[in-house]
Amino acid sequence: MRRSSVIARRVAAASVSLVLASGAAACAGPKDNDARSGDGGKPAKGGTLTVLNRDPQTDFDPARLYTSGGGNVPSLVFRTLTTRNREDGAKGTEVVPDLAAGLGKPSKNATVWTYTLKKGLKYEDGSPITTADIKYGIERSFAAELSGGAPFLRDWLIGGADYEGPYKSKGGLKSVETPDERTIVFHLNKPVGDFDYVATQTSFAPVPKAKDKGTKYEEHPVSSGPYKVVKNENDGERLRLERNPHWSAENDPERKAYPDSIDVRSGLDSSVINQRLSAGQGADAAAVTTDTNLGPAELAKVTGDKELASHVGTGHFGYTNYLAFNPKVKPFDDPKVRQAISYAVDRSSVINAAGGSALAEPATTFLPNQKSFGHTKYDHFPAGTSGNPQKAKELLKEAGHKDGLTITLTHSNAKDFETSPEIATAVQDALKKAGITVKLQGLEENDYSDKVHSAKDEPGLFLGHWGADWPSGGPFLAPIFDGRQIVKGGANFNSGFLNDKSVNDEIDEINKLTDLKAAAERWGALDKKIGEKALTVPLFHPVYKRLYGKDVKNVVISDWTGVLDVSQVAVKSS
Repeated sequence: MRRSSVIARRVAAASVSLVLASGAAACAGPKDNDARSGDGGKPAKGGTLTVLNRDPQTDFDPARLYTSGGGNVPSLVFRTLTTRNREDGAKGTEVVPDLAAGLGKPSKNATVWTYTLKKGLKYEDGSPITTADIKYGIERSFAAELSGGAPFLRDWLIGGADYEGPYKSKGGLKSVETPDERTIVFHLNKPVGDFDYVATQTSFAPVPKAKDKGTKYEEHPVSSGPYKVVKNENDGERLRLERNPHWSAENDPERKAYPDSIDVRSGLDSSVINQRLSAGQGADAAAVTTDTNLGPAELAKVTGDKELASHVGTGHFGYTNYLAFNPKVKPFDDPKVRQAISYAVDRSSVINAAGGSALAEPATTFLPNQKSFGHTKYDHFPAGTSGNPQKAKELLKEAGHKDGLTITLTHSNAKDFETSPEIATAVQDALKKAGITVKLQGLEENDYSDKVHSAKDEPGLFLGHWGADWPSGGPFLAPIFDGRQIVKGGANFNSGFLNDKSVNDEIDEINKLTDLKAAAERWGALDKKIGEKALTVPLFHPVYKRLYGKDVKNVVISDWTGVLDVSQVAVKSS
């Protein structure tokens, strides 16, 4: 993913783009399936689903969208080679075919991947979808004027680093071959065992070359999904979708497409969204949100109302909030100091600051606690539920700080319950018990992001977070701990500046594996090994609680996204 924390928080918002960005990782996925299934019969076709969001669906062009699993609203219009399995909880972390008839066939040590399209695929105008369209769609994502999408293909396709897109490079990408209308072959410069996950990115959506209008394509992109765009106002602030008459349910078993139309209204305040969903008046009775969580106070109010509580979806997403150390800054160059802080942390107080146990779960591993990531239990520096200040003091003494020490913790001033003052203060209070005086440095959100991702200016200790581009250990561990991904002149996410050959080599070996279960076990073991270095202190995984309207049925929330899947929702019943 190199979905940085910014992208991740967009996904799961409220915030989180998690994170999604971004969503939070946890064990069993959404709860209360019976309550969330809706009343009054089976889901049926018809009606209008309203989506109430804070953030506009900007840049509605498959080349410019950074999504995983095909995205949420985007996946109603753009189908991709593969997509996420549209089921609740852990089952939803699986990757399944979409436009492709099956998953990819790897060869040459997972450096060559071949896909075959299903027969009879059509666009909204009835014209056939071909592999040439998918190739062209991918090539468009390399154009500078269509930036914003996922960067993986630029890094991984042979020749991708020098390719400038179809508007400047007329020859096309030779590393993407289309020997016939149904076959597409990708040639990579390195093994990528989980390429099927990569092929869920929206850049893999087909774009007919004859209909391409460059930067204006987003105004009316050609649909390959169950809905087509009939209105796009103010760059995605108001998006109106209606049925694509040439979409075939037989050719697309993943999307249910129950409503006749989807009305996406954005630019709303979070409190307004939750108020409207609570009241459920008029069209809001058939409304959902894909980016606004319930905060602690709102959740307490909703929990006390039995009717409202039955319309709350619970989601988990691969996401970890943590303390990050910069070993280049004293005293964090000493492992004993980093270990002492690990022991001193009071996760109970941190979780309270994040909104309580309903909105956050304690973390002692960097990988989220989901099977698909390869989660392996470990706690190298057990602090219990409220910290172990005595053990921390012993380590500080061994490190030459018998009278304690003073450090600075950098955080964001954004009220996001992740990297915000509340979390920083909880850490400050816990470390004080171990004789560590913590000075807080609060920065505005943009300044915070720039500073903590700068290899030159990165602080010694800061609150960090990471969300997964897809539910696998690779996009979680590699950007943070692969020494070859240290970026000196741009956005750097390897905050610990770890460049360990054994870690780098193991990442390469795991990436060769196309057996995802075997790969997951290896990612878990690697996480445990890296954890011994105390380069981060995992704090918690967020949990996402979101309201939906009383007329909304068939609520599905997978552990891939942590949010309600709009492709499954119905607003009518039979």
